[in-house]
Amino acid sequence: MQRIAVVGSGGSGKTYVSRALGKMLDVPVTHLDAEYYDEDWHPLPAESFATRQREIVSGDRWVIDGNHCTTLPIRLAACDTVVMMDVPTTSALLGVLWRQVRHGAGQHANGVHNRLNLEVLRYVVTYRQRMRPRMIAEMAQVAEHVDVVRLTSRRRARRWLRDLSARRSTSPVRDAHPTAHGGDDQ
Repeated sequence: MQRIAVVGSGGSGKTYVSRALGKMLDVPVTHLDAEYYDEDWHPLPAESFATRQREIVSGDRWVIDGNHCTTLPIRLAACDTVVMMDVPTTSALLGVLWRQVRHGAGQHANGVHNRLNLEVLRYVVTYRQRMRPRMIAEMAQVAEHVDVVRLTSRRRARRWLRDLSARRSTSPVRDAHPTAHGGDDQ
């Protein structure tokens, strides 16, 4: 587990899991929203965004937090692990609202890129019907070379991270590739 793509709805816990993995594995973490948006929420042109991701995935070790489905194939082609935060819509909505309360609006140095408006809420509400099937279809294309870890709640995400940390601390080979989890979220 050296090159990890973390995907899921807004408010699902991608940033939390990405940060934890980055710290545990001593791997740089990239938040795609930080690459895509400037401080005034203007998006990077599509080709520049794709080029930037190609630069990031050319590294040996990384964690990339974010969906951006149009450029997902870039990350999937280069990663060895996908962590899919597959939480229910209500949990994601609560996550978006809690993030707004906790961090406030705007972009923060800690990787939180927070804006709450009707468009964001609509995206979260429709994610499971619209975006999730696209993500799963993209992941199926690379299933032979990528381990997919599907986490269906924040509690399961914390447990998976705790178990992964315990396995790493007791393993004599730190960079060993973990057992594939397929659709299992432990």
